[in-house]
Amino acid sequence: MADYTVNINPNEIRTESFDGWGCSLSWWANQFGNVDNADMLADICFSTKTVPWQGENLLGLGINIIRYNIGGGGGGGRINDNTIEQVSPQMPGFKNIKGYWLNWDSDYPASNSWNWQLDANQRHMMQRAKDRGVNLFEFFSVSPMWWMCNNHSTAGGSGGNNLQEWNYNQFAKYLATVVKYARDNWGINVNYIEAFNEPSAWWWKYPLEQEGCSFDHDSQKKVISYLREELDKIALQNVGITASDENDMDSALSTWNAFDQDTHNKIAKIDVHGYYGLEPYRGNGRIPLRQAVGRKKIWMSEYGDADASGMSMADTIVRDMTDLQPEAWIYWQPFDGGAWGLIQSNAGDNRIGSTNRKYFVFSQFSRHIKQGCRIIGSDDHNTVVAYNERDCKLTIVTLNFNEGQTINYNLSAFGHVGGPIERWETTTSPGNDIPDKKYQVFTDTTLQDKHFESSFYPNSVYTFEIQDVY
Repeated sequence: MADYTVNINPNEIRTESFDGWGCSLSWWANQFGNVDNADMLADICFSTKTVPWQGENLLGLGINIIRYNIGGGGGGGRINDNTIEQVSPQMPGFKNIKGYWLNWDSDYPASNSWNWQLDANQRHMMQRAKDRGVNLFEFFSVSPMWWMCNNHSTAGGSGGNNLQEWNYNQFAKYLATVVKYARDNWGINVNYIEAFNEPSAWWWKYPLEQEGCSFDHDSQKKVISYLREELDKIALQNVGITASDENDMDSALSTWNAFDQDTHNKIAKIDVHGYYGLEPYRGNGRIPLRQAVGRKKIWMSEYGDADASGMSMADTIVRDMTDLQPEAWIYWQPFDGGAWGLIQSNAGDNRIGSTNRKYFVFSQFSRHIKQGCRIIGSDDHNTVVAYNERDCKLTIVTLNFNEGQTINYNLSAFGHVGGPIERWETTTSPGNDIPDKKYQVFTDTTLQDKHFESSFYPNSVYTFEIQDVY
């Protein structure tokens, strides 16, 4: 007998059309974007191929969204012998993303004031991603160019806005110019541009170990307005502005509510991060944020955690898909230190290691809930359901935590359920009678009168794909 029943409701539409799963390039691509095995790294992230890695065969994540970090650093630049970049001694090289606009002498992108050969590694990985089918591109800034900042540093200011007021328009011009250059010269059709990264956070104070810049609400509004003007000037009306990539839901709601209607109208999409400090966001702000912005598109644009098992990440994904109802969900860095990485790496010493269990947990979502799916409802807070209308396929991802149990699935609200059913299992804490299943597929789930059951191991994630459903 089942411990409980999950009732699937195809009439409850949470997200009409899901944009997909993504990652940021930034640090890992800056370090690994053109190493000898860069093609293999790209296959792991952006394809669904089988890739040999560290003695095992990994199935690629199938990521279709990337976020490209437009840098602001200059590597210790100097202008006219008296304006010198303040480089943080805490910032490692792989986190110092070089910017393209070298000085204020000329805003003409073909002049000597611009160097389009910089940041080559991140761009190489972006091209590899495109070649493997990535089809949504968001460019974002963590800091303006160093010479636009009050303290001439990308590594934080002294508190408050660090962008010089007379450079608001220059900053907007810089972002728009990079987007235009990417289209004309790199073949990258940028969909969205984001000018801010956690702009309301208090911690962007020099000297940081990474880029960061604070913006108050008024300065954000001004930059957004300038950015829309600059994009329109160069025939980029179809590039949407994203705002404001706040650290958590509560900050995002506060920022959105501080904007006037004219600013709201200039924003095509809201981005929000899933943190509360360095912990996953567990507050109640998802529903109020979604209600405040209405049906304007939201992306969960950055998430990471120090739980190598992947269960904290999976719990966050389900909470987001249920309450925030984002059109995309984006992990910060697939290659990152220790438990933060889907695959362990240390960019500082150019080392990439083995997979964390969370790699396979992420696969349960990214390989099965695909771009264009409709996210529909259920009465279970540990389940996400997606329907692919074109293929008449239903996908169900369920998390099970501390105790093993049997779950019954009720599909009787559908007019027709034909099957068959495939099931993928990931156990996140194998041992003590729990088998080691990283991403194992089974075909023994049987359908009876629009119902099926499955027995779950403790701390596991299962995905079910049911064919011929309408």
